[in-house]
Amino acid sequence: MQTLLPPDRAQLPLFHDTLVVPPRLNPFLAEPLPAATLPESFSELTLNGAQDHCLHLLAPMLRELSEELDPRWLTLIAPPTLLTTTWLRSRELNLNRILLLQPRQGKQALDLACEALRSGQSHTVISWLHGMRATDKRKLALAAQTGEAQSLNIRLG
Repeated sequence: MQTLLPPDRAQLPLFHDTLVVPPRLNPFLAEPLPAATLPESFSELTLNGAQDHCLHLLAPMLRELSEELDPRWLTLIAPPTLLTTTWLRSRELNLNRILLLQPRQGKQALDLACEALRSGQSHTVISWLHGMRATDKRKLALAAQTGEAQSLNIRLG
C-alpha cells in the first residue's frame, strides 16, 4: 500500500527516500524558491562565434519582436555594425516598428538604453553592452520596470 505525502510535501513518493536535498534547493517543495536578484524585466544573452553567424541566430527573435502586438517600438541600442536597416529588411523584419539608436556626443549606450526603457515608448529594448557590472544590470532592470518594458542585453563573444 502506497502512503501519500502530506500536502506540504508535494514531492513524488518515488523519490521520497532517495532525494536528499536541502529544503531551500528542493524543487519539489510547495514553498516557492526565492526570487532572482534581478527582476524579470531584464535578460541577458551571450552568443559566441562569428558575428554574422550570431546575428543569423538572432534574426527569428528580432522578427518575432518586430511583429509584437504591443504597438510600442522594438528599440535596438548600439547594435553591431553588421546590423543595418538593409540587414533587417533582408531578414523580413517590420522596419515600421523598429528604432535603431546609436549613442552620440558623449552619451553612454547604457544611459541611452535606460532612457529608452523609462520612456515607456518601447515594449522591448535590446542593447549590445559589454563589460556590464551588476549595478548596470540593475539600472536597466529598474528602468524597464518603470517603463513597463523588457530589457535584453546581448553580448557577442
